[in-house]
Amino acid sequence: MRLIVISGRSGSGKSTALHQLEDEGFYCIDNLPVSLLPALMEKVNDKEFQLFQGTAVCIDARNAWKDLKNFRDILDELPSPVDVQVLYLDAQVTALLQRFGETRRRHPLSTESVSLAEAIDREQELLEPIARSANLVLDTSQMTVYELRDAIKQQLLGTTTGTMSILIQSFGFKRGVPADADLVFDVRMLPNPHWVKELRMKTGLDDEVAAFLEDQPMTADLYRDLRHYLDTWLPRYREGNRSYMNIALGCTGGQHRSVYLANRLFKHYQAEYPSMHIRHRELQ
Repeated sequence: MRLIVISGRSGSGKSTALHQLEDEGFYCIDNLPVSLLPALMEKVNDKEFQLFQGTAVCIDARNAWKDLKNFRDILDELPSPVDVQVLYLDAQVTALLQRFGETRRRHPLSTESVSLAEAIDREQELLEPIARSANLVLDTSQMTVYELRDAIKQQLLGTTTGTMSILIQSFGFKRGVPADADLVFDVRMLPNPHWVKELRMKTGLDDEVAAFLEDQPMTADLYRDLRHYLDTWLPRYREGNRSYMNIALGCTGGQHRSVYLANRLFKHYQAEYPSMHIRHRELQ
């Protein structure tokens, strides 16, 4: 029996995550009181709920403060066997302020005497017990709705108990490092195909760009070193019961060098790690 608990500050994308799980066949409940979790799991153990992939609940700061504080104890009260995963979504304060400004929605904790910024800070304090219990934390500051839905599918639904889901992604430093990256490799030392007129409008997925990079001795050296590092340490992460690993490779614009290397590593490791995914942030 699988249970996914979604939480996070308002504006971080909880509704998007819950809708994605609903589309994937989960029985979903929004704004559930934390104290009702044990009773809910007793109920969904009935036969009529077996057609669902699992249960997903969204828990926000409108819960009773004492229940939020005892979140870990309430999880421990769940009937056995329940495979619980806690997803915590968050974003930088500037991103949250911008999103509320664009939607013109009222923050659930704001009042005439409590400003939006104060409500956001207060919400973080209330949800801290859930954040500490999270198996997966995603920073959605730079994510679009579609990128968040992809992240849910790849990092949450792409893994089962006892496996490690790996995301290899390329990115451009000019847009910033992915906030949820576990390992970051800078590949900007390689010759840049952008400065070759015939290659400028192509990407690292094109054969011409791959041929250009493979003609550079430095590319083979870098790929060998990346392979050596990952061959050594990915099994250690997996042995430590790590569920998710986000490996990010960055170049200046995220169009050529990082795309080529991310794609090459993905092709090499996907047979060894079945829950392997790839994403080219700047190509989407």
